[in-house]
Amino acid sequence: MVASSSFAPLSAPLSWSDLESLSAGFQTDRINGPTNAQATLRLFGQTESAVRVTLFRDNHAWCPYCQKIWLWLEEKRIPYRIQKVTMFCYGEKESWYKRKVPSGMLPALELDGKIITESDDILIALEQVFGPLNLGMTDPAVLPMRRLERLLFRAWCSWLCQPARSPRDEAHNRDVFVNTVAQVEKAIGQTPGPYFLSEFGTADVIFTPYVERMNASLFYYKGYSLRANPRFSDWFDAMESRGTYRGTQSDFHTHAHDLPPQMGGCWENGEPQMVENKKRVNQGPWQGLPDVTYPEPDTARKEALHRVIKHRSNILRANPLPDQIFDEALRCALTHLMTGATCRPQSDKSGAEVGLRYLRDRISVPRDMSIHAAKRLRESLEQTASLLGDAQPEAIPTRHRRDQNPIAFQNV
Repeated sequence: MVASSSFAPLSAPLSWSDLESLSAGFQTDRINGPTNAQATLRLFGQTESAVRVTLFRDNHAWCPYCQKIWLWLEEKRIPYRIQKVTMFCYGEKESWYKRKVPSGMLPALELDGKIITESDDILIALEQVFGPLNLGMTDPAVLPMRRLERLLFRAWCSWLCQPARSPRDEAHNRDVFVNTVAQVEKAIGQTPGPYFLSEFGTADVIFTPYVERMNASLFYYKGYSLRANPRFSDWFDAMESRGTYRGTQSDFHTHAHDLPPQMGGCWENGEPQMVENKKRVNQGPWQGLPDVTYPEPDTARKEALHRVIKHRSNILRANPLPDQIFDEALRCALTHLMTGATCRPQSDKSGAEVGLRYLRDRISVPRDMSIHAAKRLRESLEQTASLLGDAQPEAIPTRHRRDQNPIAFQNV
């Protein structure tokens, strides 16, 4: 729903002060409120003296193994600190972290002064101190689920990350993945509810990171929708009913472009559905993509505006356009976001559409904002850019993501 405002309709961009007035009142309690990617301390109503855990995770919330530990801690409501570390695909590891964790591995956890690496070992250590999340990692009911998750992971990697030498190879890799999905569907179907076992628990946490990434990457690179499978669809819906998952959840655009450097490459099959899906993920419309189905909150637009204003100076600095040109174009996009008014930058021969699309392509969910807020912001950036032309920015790199240097945006 477009925000009601005394400023609409408009043909000229709102000033920053006017935009700030429209963002007034948006607040999030990072420490005790809903799960969020910006927090550096989570207390769940307790005092700092209760903190025994520090989670070291990546700045951009791209690391799947970090998401697994993050989700577990949020579900168990264990007070913890967060220290964010640069992931290799977008920069060099911090020297302080390499002194603490010489391997540089992520995630790492400090529990009562002891450093633990490897996500499964971290979960087992946490269970020993704080108890399991329903059934634990070594429970006889969970062990088969852990093996099944690894089987699905391997089938996904074989299809996504290995170039097919022939159409026959492509079809074989797809069939192996589809058959493995059928095994997972059968496993979920053996329980009375939507989760992997009778209640939400460890098994679901284990599956979450890579299933989310499978859903995104296969839609984009192969034209396949994991969420079209009925049991997986029910599982995704159930997960999205949990505020803990919503706070860690990413979208198709973020994953489609953060995965290639992490996975060593993702291979398109060139089929018509894949080409159509790719264009939609990159250029919209983003509403209705099968990356999220829970209703858009009323605060989505205000959240997007609030986050842009918070990062304003760094966004301007990172953009390839001169500040003055991009500043006006960005205010036009934000005016559309909040009022629905069509707002065309006056500097229409400056290539401002390239700057707007550069930002469109670099919104990272959930690092920057929640999934619905990001969709609305991308929508307004693209709508404004489309008034100016079809020019696109330099392609997002696939061998690294150092265009996403996180240093300037930390703890903001």
